Amino acid sequence: MVARVPVSLAGKPYESIVGNEILSRTGEFVREILPAGSCAVVTDSNVGPLYAQAVARSLQGAGFTPIVITIPAGEGSKSLAIAETICDEMITAGLDRGGFVAALGGGVIGDLAGFVASIYYRGIPHVQIPTTVVAQVDSAIGGKTGVNARGGKNLIGSFHQPALVIADPAVLSTLPKREFNEGIAEVIKHAVIRDAKMLDDLTRVAASDLPSLIARNQQIKARIVSEDEFEKLGLRALLNFGHTIGHAIENAAGYGRFLHGEAVSLGIAAALDLSVDRAGLPIDQAEIVLKSLNAFDLPVKMPHDIPTHALMKALGKDKKFEAGAIRFVLTKSLGSAFVSREVTEGDVRRAIQNLKEPK
Repeated sequence: MVARVPVSLAGKPYESIVGNEILSRTGEFVREILPAGSCAVVTDSNVGPLYAQAVARSLQGAGFTPIVITIPAGEGSKSLAIAETICDEMITAGLDRGGFVAALGGGVIGDLAGFVASIYYRGIPHVQIPTTVVAQVDSAIGGKTGVNARGGKNLIGSFHQPALVIADPAVLSTLPKREFNEGIAEVIKHAVIRDAKMLDDLTRVAASDLPSLIARNQQIKARIVSEDEFEKLGLRALLNFGHTIGHAIENAAGYGRFLHGEAVSLGIAAALDLSVDRAGLPIDQAEIVLKSLNAFDLPVKMPHDIPTHALMKALGKDKKFEAGAIRFVLTKSLGSAFVSREVTEGDVRRAIQNLKEPK
């Protein structure tokens, strides 16, 4: 069964196609929306050996002329230097403004290849082909692209919506357990802000349930993005639940110490703490979420060697800070969320302290 999730943006709607074993149909799906021509399949050293040739063959069979560009796996590749390298390879291969970029990989590849597509010839189409849980349920939808700067995560980037998303849950079977579990942090985030029942459903999720679970999460993301594409109304900011402190932890701990979803899990724990204190979230509801995180071996306590001052410094550079004020996503009850401007620096420091493991 193949599901099509619409992302109903004004003037540039697109679909996410979700289904098991559809990677080999990539060319067929892309040909529905883009004319035959040249393209670049951007992937990494982990995903490329598994799936790049299958995607390239499918594109060739549909009349496209693909080149495969493989970069080192890991957050360290999400940089301006690697973006320039990809552009240089595309120029050498003769890819012009009539071509497109296919992002084959997890969140790093999706963000990086999408960013490259947004700046190459001042913008060419791109197709997201996510291969991790995080990317399939969240980051492949919505058009946020970018790279990291020395001062913080995702500080250099642009909004550049994909022309199409192709999500094949079958590829998730090759993920190590830790990498699969980190993606569930984004599922739990969606449950907290829009679909509390999903927390119950997660207790019995099986491989056969993955296509419907992924489509369900994409529908949540698509609805929010469709209503607030450029995060100007405050609605899209709800998707940052757990990410404000989570991104700071990634930055202060050094990229690579925590997987993205693990840092987000810690951020969710802190956001729950703040929600109990500042928004009246019942403690028993906070505990339900913490139990869900624990069920997937996601951390809810942070090592003591990450100093609070380093986290606060990273928070000060976060895009969710406006004129020095903290915009923090909280929840009053599971299944809903709101942006608060009442969270103080002292509140954040206290939440960080509570997040740390006992000495």
